[in-house]
Amino acid sequence: MSLPDGLPNALPRPAGEREALQRAWEPPRGWRRLSAVNNSQIGVYYLATALVFFVLAGILALIMRAQLALPGSTLVTAGTYNQLFTMHGSVMMFLFAVPVVEAVAVWLLPNMLGARDLPFPRLSAYAFWAYAIGGLAFFITIFFGASPDGGWFMYPPLTSKEFSPGIGADWWLLGIGFIEISAIAGAIELIIGILFTRAPGMTLMKMPLFAWAVLVAALMVIFAFPALIAGTLLLELERAFDWPFFIAARGGDPLLWQHLFWFFGHPEVYIIFLPAAGMVTMMVPVMAGTPLVGYRAIVWALVAVGAISFLLWMHHMFTAGLGPLALHVTSVASFAVAIPSGVQVFAWIATFWKGRVRMHAPALFLLGFHFVFVLGGLTGVMLAVLPFDWQAHDSYFVVAHLHYVLIGGLVFPLFAGIYYWAPLYNGHRLSERLARWSFVLMFGGFNLAFFPMHIAGLAGMPRRVYTYADGLGWTLWNLLSTAGAFIFAAGVLLCLVDLVRTLARAEREHGDPWQADSLEWLPQGDYGVRSIPQIEARAPLWQRPTLAQEVEQGRHWLPGTVFGGRETLVTSPVDARIRHLLRLPGDGWSPFIAAAGTAGFFLLLTVYWIVPAVISGLISVVAMLVWLWGSDLPPLRATAAIGAGVSVPTVAAGRASHSWWATLILLAVDATIFASFAFAHIHVSMALDVCPPPGASLPTGGLWPAGLLLAASALMVWAQRSLERERQGWLRLAVVLAMGAAGGAIGLDLLTHLQNGLAPRADAWSATVAALLAWQGFHALVLLVMGGYVLARSWAGRLRTNARATLDNTALMFHGVVAQGLIGMALVRWLPAWMGG
Repeated sequence: MSLPDGLPNALPRPAGEREALQRAWEPPRGWRRLSAVNNSQIGVYYLATALVFFVLAGILALIMRAQLALPGSTLVTAGTYNQLFTMHGSVMMFLFAVPVVEAVAVWLLPNMLGARDLPFPRLSAYAFWAYAIGGLAFFITIFFGASPDGGWFMYPPLTSKEFSPGIGADWWLLGIGFIEISAIAGAIELIIGILFTRAPGMTLMKMPLFAWAVLVAALMVIFAFPALIAGTLLLELERAFDWPFFIAARGGDPLLWQHLFWFFGHPEVYIIFLPAAGMVTMMVPVMAGTPLVGYRAIVWALVAVGAISFLLWMHHMFTAGLGPLALHVTSVASFAVAIPSGVQVFAWIATFWKGRVRMHAPALFLLGFHFVFVLGGLTGVMLAVLPFDWQAHDSYFVVAHLHYVLIGGLVFPLFAGIYYWAPLYNGHRLSERLARWSFVLMFGGFNLAFFPMHIAGLAGMPRRVYTYADGLGWTLWNLLSTAGAFIFAAGVLLCLVDLVRTLARAEREHGDPWQADSLEWLPQGDYGVRSIPQIEARAPLWQRPTLAQEVEQGRHWLPGTVFGGRETLVTSPVDARIRHLLRLPGDGWSPFIAAAGTAGFFLLLTVYWIVPAVISGLISVVAMLVWLWGSDLPPLRATAAIGAGVSVPTVAAGRASHSWWATLILLAVDATIFASFAFAHIHVSMALDVCPPPGASLPTGGLWPAGLLLAASALMVWAQRSLERERQGWLRLAVVLAMGAAGGAIGLDLLTHLQNGLAPRADAWSATVAALLAWQGFHALVLLVMGGYVLARSWAGRLRTNARATLDNTALMFHGVVAQGLIGMALVRWLPAWMGG
């Protein structure tokens, strides 16, 4: 399907084709905008909300800097200051940094990949609204004195019920924890979108490097964020039910929280940085007017950074009393991660050197990014040296390093991207004159704010102090930092005011103001591109100057709408060969209602309103089932014409289906949470002198529950075979029996433990066993809902051989739960024997 001599579609195109496409993708108006699911609307909402949280967190930082400007200040009390720095860090990391890179990806990637939209638009909408509603509810706790005050890392025992008896810690654990679910939902959407909806011909090694960066970061989200979810669940269980996971007096270990938190926390730094680096990689060659140097090297550098980052969680625990082997391995990894990061930096510098840099606003912020991020990287290497880290740990030197890496690695690229991609919104560029003032204020203010912190830290100033005495040698450095923070804020404000002013102008064609090389600069409508282009090179607009005209004339793939609705193409993950036509859902209220219900469930639990919380949770589940009900429908025709003489299937099943792969990724998230619980059990067990501890006992048996689990898995295979033979009655029987077998196995295993006197409050070992059982109990409910949904679709006549994704995905979930159940049973029963207990 290449284009050596011609195009997929010859002129002229049928009359009314463009109008039909516009009708199918027309966005809702007025208050109905809240029901939009298209990436062109959701991406803008996402970006705007993330920038609002950036400003709010910045205001908290300015109050903190005003408090620390002079010694002995009484602007805020110690308790208020603790809430301020906890909320500042939490909002910046959880409500700005990760969401903003996902927001940029949701907005840009479909157009950059030549797709009409991401493959699960309603999942994108759900992820956004869950984040927006939950984030707003979390932030306003600052106005009621109910905010958390244990730091954005929430270390126990400081955050245990004994030392944090209020609900501030619960707001963090339940509020932030469920916002991570939103991030995971967005990551699944982006992974599937990148792998399966690229334009035909866009092989992995022709893919824009921003897509590569987002793909690696999203995969990291899948394996990093579940550890935080597991940790927050364990700490909330401890606070709510007195299960002593982190209480040393009853066999728990506060370091367990640090392991789980930083297994998420250090990769998160690179989850934030990699997409920002991808943005830099897209802008540098355009600003230099020359192809990028070292494309393949950057691809492997992105993958290497993502892999190495998971070896670095103990980087934050050098002073926690770990063994010498762990310290030295982590130190080596901390040095090693600088190598692939340096590869990217040198590729950017080489590209600038090779071309002729046009000093427009994006180039200014890119140069500022290079200076700030490289300096932050160098101080990171310093902190990888164990003796130095022992001296600088928990000092303001670490605060300076953190901000040089995060602001240098994210904020400067983000603002470069704002100036670069703003014309895509309504065709207007931001003011170059104001941009130069904004850059000078931000770059100068940032360095004035944070460079003195290195010196204050080396002079002995510790982190997280709300005041200090005169005569310690810290006053000048704090005064300079405070002045710099306000100057930096003025630069940010200037840019954002100009952004609002520019985006309020009348819409016009955006054209290609930078003479860029990537597909997002093709003519776009609400439907994205008029026709999906065939790609032949990494820089398609430079390689084929006529591509914009060809696409706009409908001379490439899928120039209209086959079935009158929203559609895009699914291509193969590696070489981007066309597989089938994908029908996309339209706008609707279900994602908004589901997100509001999810937020209500978690937030109402925080204030112990159990019945309203359960009602909210049920509303969320019903809304999700409603939005799923209209999907996985039999096609009107088996094939669809997408080009001259080219037709493709309109449905896919099993491994050929993008939804099957999305379910598999969801299972990877699920398995990582389970692995975190298993790690907690192993960690607590290994700290015991005798396992199980005195007073606890191992459950007997286990063969019956294991046998029932295996039977459940086998029954779902039977259900799939029955569908292939069009035997709906046998299918329903198999599903009912599978639900009963899985539920019976999990219930029988729980009963066995209770008969052996399981007492989660007695000791941490018993609490970890109870956590594993509770996780399996939750899955019994999930399988009950999914199995019931399969039965409902079968009875409604919606489950057929050409509409079977619901059954295939449910069977996959059954297999995953069975595997977890078997591993959990073996772990609890056999680990003491393996340890010689």
